Amino acid sequence: MTKLTRQQLHDLYYYLRLNRRVDEQLVSLYRQGKVVGGVYSGLGQEAISVGSAYALEPQDFISPVIRNAGAMIIRGFRPRDLFLQYMGRRDGPTGGRDANTHFGDLARGVVAPISMLGETVSVAAGIALAAKIKKEKRVAVAYVGDGATSTGPFHEGMNLAAVQKLPLLIVGENNGWAYSTPVEKQMAVGSMAERAKAYGIRAVTVDGNDVLAVYQATRAATGRMRKGGGPEMVECLTMRMKGHAEHDDARYVPPKVFEKWRKRDPILLFEKYLAAKKLMTAQQKSAIEERIEREIREDVAFAEASPFPDGANARGGVYSKN
Repeated sequence: MTKLTRQQLHDLYYYLRLNRRVDEQLVSLYRQGKVVGGVYSGLGQEAISVGSAYALEPQDFISPVIRNAGAMIIRGFRPRDLFLQYMGRRDGPTGGRDANTHFGDLARGVVAPISMLGETVSVAAGIALAAKIKKEKRVAVAYVGDGATSTGPFHEGMNLAAVQKLPLLIVGENNGWAYSTPVEKQMAVGSMAERAKAYGIRAVTVDGNDVLAVYQATRAATGRMRKGGGPEMVECLTMRMKGHAEHDDARYVPPKVFEKWRKRDPILLFEKYLAAKKLMTAQQKSAIEERIEREIREDVAFAEASPFPDGANARGGVYSKN
């Protein structure tokens, strides 16, 4: 088990809190009519994005999906990048040409996500194949929800990774619902991990609301992969604490389900851990929270001051930067 320093634990807390505040701010901007399109919240799932991304090495690649803002921030994006993107502003990562988290940067090891979520596995498998051919100690990480595991590209990518023994980690975010379809109505097996095992892929299931459990499982899996161990899945059990997006009130979820998971909030759990182990003082906690609030204010102001793109330049940068 990898032992984290006090500073690293504080880093994890910072990223968890920042991920939450970015989501909260996006919801506020959406309700003010400042967002172009919808907002897809990762509320309640922050420990998965943060714990897994923090466990990686700089040379690794991630292929995130719509609820993985925390992972993208750890890889070097700032909150303002998400605000600009959601607001369709000129200074955003795509210059106002796309919305939500549909952006990436290969220099930071981030593959831009798209709405066909199962495709992330096949794309990441391709990256892992290139790393294997080049004999690089590089791991590719594909994030998928339970719904994505019911699509064809997911299974094609899994089979390729298994047969070729690729350094591919699948982080399975089992949050209970594929939009409004519960897990038990989309798969006959009991878990995402069982689907991985059917391909001969090693898989473990962890508490997705425990950031340290996610971190340790990711660290262990990627360590084996760098030694040629082949693909693995870390299935993270969690709950999507909102609807599919802000326009969805999630009335199909029984209230008692939300009540159960609200008590298992990942930030609350980590705060209790840090307090029990005396690893963070009240002053240190306040300093982190104040830093986050300052960064959020500055980045919202920057995004709101950014102009909308000029329509005359709409064609530029679609297929190239020229």
